[in-house]
Amino acid sequence: MESSATCDVFVIGGGINGCGIARDAAGRGYSVILAEMNDLGSGTSSAATKLIHGGLRYLEHYEFRLVREALMEREVLWGMAPHIIWPLRLVLPHHSGLRPRWLLRLGLFLYDYLGGRKKLPATKMLNLRRDPAGAPLKPEYVNAFEFSDCWVNDARLVVLNARSAADLGADIRTRHRVVAATRGDDGFWSVTMENLGTGARTTVSARLLVNAAGPWVDAVLAGAIGRNDVDNIRLVQGSHIVIKRKYEGERAYFFQNSDGRIFFAIPYEEDFTLIGTTDRDFDDDPSNARITDAEIDYLCEGASGYFREPVTRDDIVWTYSGVRPLFDDGASKAQETTRDYVLRLEGGAAPLINIFGGKLTTYRHLAEEVVDMFSQAIGARQPAWTAGATLPGGDFAVEAFDTLVEGLESDHPYLSHPHARRLIRLYGTLARQILGNAKDAGDLGAHFGADLYQAEVDYLVENEWALTADDVLWRRTKRGLVVSKQDAEKLDAYMRAATSKKSRQLSPD
Repeated sequence: MESSATCDVFVIGGGINGCGIARDAAGRGYSVILAEMNDLGSGTSSAATKLIHGGLRYLEHYEFRLVREALMEREVLWGMAPHIIWPLRLVLPHHSGLRPRWLLRLGLFLYDYLGGRKKLPATKMLNLRRDPAGAPLKPEYVNAFEFSDCWVNDARLVVLNARSAADLGADIRTRHRVVAATRGDDGFWSVTMENLGTGARTTVSARLLVNAAGPWVDAVLAGAIGRNDVDNIRLVQGSHIVIKRKYEGERAYFFQNSDGRIFFAIPYEEDFTLIGTTDRDFDDDPSNARITDAEIDYLCEGASGYFREPVTRDDIVWTYSGVRPLFDDGASKAQETTRDYVLRLEGGAAPLINIFGGKLTTYRHLAEEVVDMFSQAIGARQPAWTAGATLPGGDFAVEAFDTLVEGLESDHPYLSHPHARRLIRLYGTLARQILGNAKDAGDLGAHFGADLYQAEVDYLVENEWALTADDVLWRRTKRGLVVSKQDAEKLDAYMRAATSKKSRQLSPD
């Protein structure tokens, strides 16, 4: 074991909060090391419902500050990353036996005007017997509200924050688990991490430690830091099912359930519909989160209560589950627990900042608030900067997406329209870097099924820390939904060979 580096800030956790903090801090002039024990965004941050939203239902719990902050962030994030974030219209059918129409109207009025909406269209009423949105629904649903939020490719949001952080000088180390962190008499943290690929251990010194481990935040406090006050968060599992596309059009549905909870049905990856989420308390290692039979039944029954065509287990092509680390505010039910975040700074020599809770939508604001705290802990550097700065590939106007796709198709006519659109959706202006000077599909290298080629895989290995087939298929591209088992195995063999050298280069161990 060797001591290899000294930095201003060491961040534990490569989810959305950790990567957002690393990016903001590096951009303000702090030296940063981030350690993630698995792949970037492999926990909670890639298991969301994929929404950038204010949280309409949070108004019922009087979380007005959280809703306002989230609503204000929607268009900020959209402008930062218009390739992976785009507007979504949601249809909320009125259910005569549940929340009254006046309450929904009041909530949506607040939703429209609480957060400074500028580009997103306002709420409107729909007659479901006339509007196409009513076609997939049962005939008893006659009226609905249609309102705005945004959709996000959550896993890519994490990776692009990490890529930006690295471009600004941050040292991003995936597959590195922090095994010990101790305060030294010299005012520095001594942080030891283990390379899970090689087993080698490295110790670095840091002036400030940020614990952004998400659902493992208490485990880091208890294990690596050796603390006893580790009862700060409530783990809540949320599960989703992905089914064959259930309806045409690009609108999503916001459904109410008889138990007071809500869930969504969202167009997903062109040919599918995403349905979720659930809320159930969870008391195991977050790595073990898997959808339960009861959750599958709950989502199928809930969706079947609205759709003309029932949703059954036979429709399901994929499921995923994540564990949300909610700050434990003592709520009696999981769905009533606050979605707000709590930041705790322990000052003095070798400060520590713990992050409890948080949402995709508020990650940028959270990161900005955390890095603002650095100034009182280890001294100020440069001012906040992320609100107007685009993420990698997002340097184009939100209205220019279709023009980018057309340009890519024109310069690379061998691409199908869906392939060109997918590349712009994932990589924005950086899609051309993947294709290079290719003149036909043969120039893209080995074919791994569907529209996935070696050129894209190599780009992900070289630029986005992808090391395994799952990193590529399920977090970077979602091509796992459409490639065959044989193609997945072919990719796995290629990745094992192609990344063996790369994994050794990830760390100076």
